[in-house]
Amino acid sequence: MKQDGFDYEFDPKKCDECGGKCCTGESGYIWIDESEIKILGEYLGYKPELIKEIFLEKFDNRYSIKEKPYQKGWACIFFDEKNKNCSIYEYRPKQCRSFPFWEHFKTNYKELEMECIGVKQS
Repeated sequence: MKQDGFDYEFDPKKCDECGGKCCTGESGYIWIDESEIKILGEYLGYKPELIKEIFLEKFDNRYSIKEKPYQKGWACIFFDEKNKNCSIYEYRPKQCRSFPFWEHFKTNYKELEMECIGVKQS
């Protein structure tokens, strides 16, 4: 898989071997917008306000998915520790869907390479 403007490609089949490194590690923001909250709520059977209360943290006027302690770092609250994958994969936010094609990694490829076994320079 390639994306314009990036000098690397991504093999999504590698996700099965990875163990969820993109969902775990250092703490960070996992941004989710109102439309994604609504879709996630429909999937989980909760109203958006309850999704916000249970699963999200508010930062100014934005929401981020909560994290939980995991190993010696953090994991997204939706990270399935048993299966080592995303428990809401089909309903994950755009931020997760766009990984590993983030602007930050255009100039930080070595960092991405440590996090994602599915990338290789093209």
